[in-house]
Amino acid sequence: MKSLKYIFFLILIAIIGLAIYIAVQPNEFEVSRTRAIKAPASVIYNNVIDFKNWEAWSSWVEADPDMKITLPEQTSGIGGSYTWQDKDGVGTMKNIETVTNKSITQQMQFADFPSSDVSWDFTPNEDGITNVTWTISGKDLPFGFKAFATFMGGMEKQIAPHYERSLEKLDSIVQESMKVYTININGETEYGGGFYMYKTTSATSANISQIIGKQFGEIMTYMAKNNIISNGMPFTIYNEMNAENESVIMSNAIPVRDRINVNNASEILCGYTPKTKVIKTTLKGNYTNLSEAWEATMDYLTKNNLEQSNLKPFEIYTNDPGKFPNPADWITEIYIPIK
Repeated sequence: MKSLKYIFFLILIAIIGLAIYIAVQPNEFEVSRTRAIKAPASVIYNNVIDFKNWEAWSSWVEADPDMKITLPEQTSGIGGSYTWQDKDGVGTMKNIETVTNKSITQQMQFADFPSSDVSWDFTPNEDGITNVTWTISGKDLPFGFKAFATFMGGMEKQIAPHYERSLEKLDSIVQESMKVYTININGETEYGGGFYMYKTTSATSANISQIIGKQFGEIMTYMAKNNIISNGMPFTIYNEMNAENESVIMSNAIPVRDRINVNNASEILCGYTPKTKVIKTTLKGNYTNLSEAWEATMDYLTKNNLEQSNLKPFEIYTNDPGKFPNPADWITEIYIPIK
């Protein structure tokens, strides 16, 4: 009997000791992870701000395929939310504050535990990489929550691996989303023609993107200084294309309404394209897919016994990458004049 009392006394001491240990644990917690993702901040932000995308990259869903996700009518922006249910209970997440392309503040409520604050920060770097920081924190934690956290090994152990895996999956999904492209051969149509300001140079496959950007910058600067108003989207005329050494001689151009008289010493000139029949192809996606789009267009000409005219082929960049940060949304139209 004495031994039983002794054992009971030891157990009581252990329980009291554990209770004291739990009671003195911090009344708040914070877990944060950062991942460098090679993508524009706006592309990542647009994915995270809409909860309908979360299931695809959530580590918790990956670990528990039986988790039930419920999406309300509004899943994006301030007030957007979603609910999940797993073996441990029901949780909700809601957007409560946003700064477009920079930060998102959310509130999470799980089971009967106190609500937690969740935040996302998107910090772009000059090298095209965005640092994505995901943080969860809580304060004024009750004894029950601290007991749960203690028995589960702490919030860092419970949350950090999921944050790391989720950010890894988010990175992969964002990268794939920027690679999506389609090529559509629109077929025979008519191009309306018109005047344009242009500058001619040469380039190779290795530097053509940089040179095109520089050319358009110089043309726009010239037009601004001379109060010349553009009348359409920029385009590139391919005067010569050498497949063997992957080089081109090209004229980068910006449409204008009327003929512009320029100084004979100017490198920027005014040209004109007449109304003409063309074969048109539309590429939606990164400019890196243009070579495939051109190849598909040339194959179309060959299969349909169509012959190019003396006018040079060209491509029009129909939307501004500055306004469409995801390359998958860029649209380029290829025109090959035909007889």
